[in-house]
Amino acid sequence: MSLNYVCPICAAKLSFTDKTLKCRSNHSFDFAKEGYVNLLPVQNKKSKDPGDNIEMVQARRNFLTQGHYSFLQDAVADKVKRLSQGKTIIDFGCGEGFYTQALQKSAVNCKVYGIDISKHAVKYAAKRYPECHFSVASIAQAPFNDLQADVIVSIFAPLFETELARLCNDKLIVASPGPMHLFELKQKIYQEVNLHTPVTCPTGFESYSEEVLTKTVILDIPTTKNLVMMTPFAWKFRPEHWHALEQKENIEITLEFYLSIFKKTT
Repeated sequence: MSLNYVCPICAAKLSFTDKTLKCRSNHSFDFAKEGYVNLLPVQNKKSKDPGDNIEMVQARRNFLTQGHYSFLQDAVADKVKRLSQGKTIIDFGCGEGFYTQALQKSAVNCKVYGIDISKHAVKYAAKRYPECHFSVASIAQAPFNDLQADVIVSIFAPLFETELARLCNDKLIVASPGPMHLFELKQKIYQEVNLHTPVTCPTGFESYSEEVLTKTVILDIPTTKNLVMMTPFAWKFRPEHWHALEQKENIEITLEFYLSIFKKTT
């Protein structure tokens, strides 16, 4: 197996031998039975169990399997298909692989990697989508060589400008909340709702294209709860918010996203 990972400890190339990645300094990383590799050394962790916990992962997976975000998934996969030809694609903050596997199906001649700091999410992704290459890793210190990615995809993940500029060789695709995204849920939390704005063009890139994708859905309350639990709103929802939600049979919610593409300049 030929993989493009580098050692997260010494940055030397990792070679694959007998279900293990090993560098010339003898740092080794075993593949889990699910097919992923953990490239997040203990000394690089800021907590014992970083990233999304198992409850958030399960809630997001339950929501995504219902197809409400499929229009975003399709749009991102279409962009990647048109921008990449036999190249390397890295999905930053890949979560449970919902978007990663769509990228692989769309760009069939490409090598697609998904990295996320949450072991719970990556374990789920690798088990279900063996055609992709998943690893537990930090997107702030990604285990790849400079200019390794022809296309980087970032969907709702933090943007670390220096690392993006180091890794990206061509295009950066970013999906972020659109102006009215989840407006109806935000109204339940805040007296005054601020609308989302586009992400700022990262240093080392220039704007290539931008569009807004919008869809209105009617969700039952169990599905709405999963949606809340997979977002930062989970920390804002108090008992009275949950109680008010449970008094309804369903709720209309706006799903809206900015889909921004940036081109590497330096």
